[in-house]
Amino acid sequence: MLFGLDGVEIGLIIVFFCLFGGILSGFPVAFAIGGAGIISFGIIASLDSAGLLIHQAIDTSSQIYSDLVNSGIKPDTISVFRYPDLPRIAEPVFPQGWEYALDRNVSFIVNRINERVLAGASIETLLAVLMFVLMGITLERSKIANDLLTTMARVFGPLPGGLAVSIVVVGAFLAASTGIVGATVVTMGLLALPTMLRNNYSPELATGVIAASGTLGQIIPPSIVIVLLGTLAGDLYSTAQEQRANEAGCTDALTYLGEPAVVSVGTLFQAALLPGIMLALLYALYAFGFALLNPDKAPAVILEDTNNEPITKSEGLTWFLGVPAALLLGVFLFGNFGLVGSQNITVSSFSDAGQAASLRTNVGAQCQASMIDLHGQEAWDQAIAEQAKIDAAGGVQQATQLTEEQLVEARAQKIANAAPIGSGIATLIVMLGLVLSVARGVAPSQDSKPLILGGIGLLVLALVDILLITPTTTPGGTVVLMALPTALALYGCKSAAIRCAQNDLIRVVFPPLVLIVAVLGSILGGITNPTPAAALGAGGAIMLAAYRKLQEQGQSGWVIIWSTFAVAAAILIGVNFDLRINNQSGVSAENAIAFGVAYSAYLFALFGLLYACWVLFKGGVLTPVVRETAKVTSMVFTILIGSQLLNLVVISFGGEHYIQQFLRSFDNELTVFLIVMLVLFVLGFVLDFLEIIYIVIPIVGPVIYGGSFDPKWVTIMVAVNLQTSFLTPPFGFALFYLRGVAPKEVTTAHIYRGVLPFVLIQVAGLAILWLFPTIVTIVPALIGN
Repeated sequence: MLFGLDGVEIGLIIVFFCLFGGILSGFPVAFAIGGAGIISFGIIASLDSAGLLIHQAIDTSSQIYSDLVNSGIKPDTISVFRYPDLPRIAEPVFPQGWEYALDRNVSFIVNRINERVLAGASIETLLAVLMFVLMGITLERSKIANDLLTTMARVFGPLPGGLAVSIVVVGAFLAASTGIVGATVVTMGLLALPTMLRNNYSPELATGVIAASGTLGQIIPPSIVIVLLGTLAGDLYSTAQEQRANEAGCTDALTYLGEPAVVSVGTLFQAALLPGIMLALLYALYAFGFALLNPDKAPAVILEDTNNEPITKSEGLTWFLGVPAALLLGVFLFGNFGLVGSQNITVSSFSDAGQAASLRTNVGAQCQASMIDLHGQEAWDQAIAEQAKIDAAGGVQQATQLTEEQLVEARAQKIANAAPIGSGIATLIVMLGLVLSVARGVAPSQDSKPLILGGIGLLVLALVDILLITPTTTPGGTVVLMALPTALALYGCKSAAIRCAQNDLIRVVFPPLVLIVAVLGSILGGITNPTPAAALGAGGAIMLAAYRKLQEQGQSGWVIIWSTFAVAAAILIGVNFDLRINNQSGVSAENAIAFGVAYSAYLFALFGLLYACWVLFKGGVLTPVVRETAKVTSMVFTILIGSQLLNLVVISFGGEHYIQQFLRSFDNELTVFLIVMLVLFVLGFVLDFLEIIYIVIPIVGPVIYGGSFDPKWVTIMVAVNLQTSFLTPPFGFALFYLRGVAPKEVTTAHIYRGVLPFVLIQVAGLAILWLFPTIVTIVPALIGN
C-alpha cells in the first residue's frame, strides 16, 4: 500500500486535490469540476496500472466470512470498518482494468445526462431554476431593493440597531421575492453599507448583517437550493427506502413504511418556511442585542420625514389591528358554526371506495417483525383489527356506479349541508374589507364616505349571498346578483387604493408582496407545483419591473394594471364556470359567454406581458436580464453535468461504496447524520453549495435518507448547513460579493470578523432544528391536513 493507505483512500484524496486545485486555478468552476474528474481518473488509472494502488478487500472465500454469512448477517452489512479482523486480499482499485472502468463511465455519463439534464423525470422541476433566476434578476434590476431599504430604514431606524434590523427585514423580503444571493448582497452593500458607516455603525456589524441577510434566499422559499436539493432528495429517498424495505424482508417501501416513500420540492418549500423565518429572527435579535450592549456602535438613526399622514395610537390599533382581527376572527367563527363554507354540490357518479387497513398485514414473518419494530406493537395490532373488520365485511369495498336515485339523494344531501355564505365570497369580503380598513388607517383625516360606501357594498354582498344565492344558483345568476354590491365595494376600494398608494410603506411593500403571495401561495397551498408557480413569478416580475420603468419615464402604466386584473378575472372565471366547451355537447349560453370573457382576458394579459417585455427591452433592461439569466442557468446545468462525471469517477474505483460502508459501520443514525453534517460544514469552507449538492450529496444520500429520519427534516438541515457555505471564509461567496462593493475603509478582516457571529447563529439554528424537528415538519403537516 502506498503511504500505508488503502488504494481507494488514495483515490479519494487524489479526487479531492484535483477538484480543489481546479477551483483554485481560476478556471470557471462549471468546467473545472468536469476537468477534475478527467484528470483524477487519469492519475488513478496510471497509478493502478503501475501497481501502486492496492485495495485491501475482504476475502469472501474465507471460512470466517462464510461463518458470518451463515449466522444470518447480510453480506451488504459486512465491511472492513465493522469487521476489521476479517481476512483480506490485495486487489487493484480497478479489478477489471481501467479500460473497462472508462468504458462504463462513458456509457453511464450519457445515460445520466439524459436522465437528469435532458429528458428525466426531474427536468420539469429543474426548469423552475430558470424561472426563479429570471424572476430574481428582473426584480433586482427593477430597483425594488432601493425602495425597500429606504422605507424599512425609516421604520426601524429610530430603534437601537434599527438600520441593522432593517437590513435583515429587507434581506428576508428579497429572499422570498428574488432568492439571488449575489444580487441581494451587492445591492445592499452598495446602498446600505455607506449609510450605516456614516451613522457610526460598527464595520463588523454592518458587513456581517449584510452578508448574512443576503444568504436568506438560500433557505426562505422559493429557494434555488431547495429546488436542486429536492430533485436529488426525492430520488435518493425513494431508492434508499426501497432498499431498506428489502433488507427488512418486505416487498416494497409502501408496505414497510405504510406510506409512499416520496418527498417533493413543494413539500420542502413548506418545510423551509419556518426555519427561514427563524434564522431571520435570530439575525435581527443579535443585531438588536448588539446595539443594546454597544449603543455607540449601532446607534438609533432618525432619517428624513415622509409625506405619510400622522395618526394616533388608537387610530392605528383600530384600523390596522382591531378591524382586520375582527374580520378574520368572524370568518373563522362562522366557519366553525357552519355559516361559511363550501357551496359545491357536485356529486361523483361513483361511490367512495372502502378504506384499507393502516398497514399491510399480509406479509412474511421477517417483514412483520421489522414492521412491528418500526411502527410498534400497538400500531400493528390496530392494523390487524382493521383488516379483520374489513375481511368480516367481505373485503375492501369497491367503488360502484351510483343509480339515478342515489345521485339525486346525494345531491340533495349536499344542498342541505351547504353553508349560507360561500367560502369564495367570504374570502372576497375579507380581502376587500382589509383594503378598506388599511386605507382608513393610512389617512384617517380624509373623507370617509367612499370607504363607508365600500363597506356597505360588502355588507350587502353578504346579505345577497345569504338571502338570494343558493347552492343551485347558476354561476351566471350568481354574477348578476353580485354585480351591484360588488361594484359598490370596488368603488370604495378604488378610493382606498389611491390612499394606500400615497403611503410609502404600502406603496413599496405591496406589489412584491402580492407577487410573493401568488408564487408561494400556489406552491404551499398545493394548487400547483414549483415550475408553473415560478413561471407565474417570472411573468409577474417582468410586469412589475415594466410598471416601475413606465413610472420613472412619467408614462401611464394602465396596460400593466389592467393586464393584472385580466389575470385575476381569468382565474375567477375558470374557478366558477365550466370552460370545457370543446368536450361537451349543448354548452349553456352562460358557459359560452364565460369562455369568451376568460379567453379575452387571457389574450389581454398576454398582450400586457409582451408589452412589458417591450418596455423593458426599449429601456435597456430586458437584454441584460436575459443575458444574466442565461449565464446563471448555464452555469448551474454545466456544474450538474460536470459533477455527474466526477461522481462516476468516484464510483468507478469504489470510492462511493467505501464512504457508504464507513458511514454504515456506525449503529447510531444520529451519529452518522452528525458526521455528515460536520463534513458538509467543513466542505462549505472550500466548496460552493452547487458542488456539495451534486458531488457530495449523491454519495452520502443513500445513507442519510435510508434511515428512519423524516426526509423533510434531513433536507432542510442540509440546506441550512449549505447556507453557511456562503459565509465561511476563505471561499464564502457572500464575502467576495461584499468585498467587491465595500468602501476602501472596510477591510477583509472587518468582513471576516463580522460574519463570525452569524456563522455561530447558523450553527445555533441547526442545533434548534436538531432539538425541535417539529419546526420543520409542522407546516407540511398542517397544510396536508
